[in-house]
Amino acid sequence: MKQWYESLFENYGLTYDNEVFTQGTLGECDFIESEIAYNKGLKILDIGCGTGRHSIELTKRGYNMTGIDLSDSQLQRAREKAAEQKLQIDFQKQDARQLPFSNEFDLAIMLCEGSFPLMETDEMNFQILQSASKALKPGSKLIFTTLNGLFPLFHSVKDFLQSKAEEGNAVTTENSFDLMTFRDYNTTTFEDDNRSQKELHCNERYYVPSEITWLLKTLDFKTIDIFGASLGAFNRQDKLTTENFEMLVIAIKA
Repeated sequence: MKQWYESLFENYGLTYDNEVFTQGTLGECDFIESEIAYNKGLKILDIGCGTGRHSIELTKRGYNMTGIDLSDSQLQRAREKAAEQKLQIDFQKQDARQLPFSNEFDLAIMLCEGSFPLMETDEMNFQILQSASKALKPGSKLIFTTLNGLFPLFHSVKDFLQSKAEEGNAVTTENSFDLMTFRDYNTTTFEDDNRSQKELHCNERYYVPSEITWLLKTLDFKTIDIFGASLGAFNRQDKLTTENFEMLVIAIKA
């Protein structure tokens, strides 16, 4: 049986690029470059690369990218976009929980809920962090965004998502946040690339900063910094608060 995230992304490559949450690519890549001191000799892994927006932009800027994703349609769109711009990028179909890499990369990115934290169990989400850690060389960085568990304690997730929705984008309704598991259960309605209406019952895991810190420390990350994540405007001066829907995590592997 397919999980909701597999069904969502099976025919969603073109439509995905028009979603409001994918519009911050340039600013996010600016931040990534600053975090690695513009070192174009580094090898970068894009986990949950989707349609390749970060991989493509960073390749255009001269970086060596490998993008992995579970969705055939997302990867197909990524390859089409790269070919249109005459870019050579290694896009691979891989499960983020079982990446075939070991001590290969100088940086790993997981942005816009790229695989983490979409898994159906906490153990599976942990496997993604574990796999990312294994792929990195000692001293390398992991940069990712995830849902901020402090936000739903003070705000309605449903109201927030509806306030950000634009015509033609996916619509989320019937949100129910479980305080025992920190999971938001919802119904998402969207139009796929064939203009067929789809309805999925989804759930996503929200994390509080102390959980993320503990998980990463168990995986031998030595420096763990957590900030608020603003679309297209990542910044180390953006202190995480209850107003941030997402958090930005920057960790250095020991």
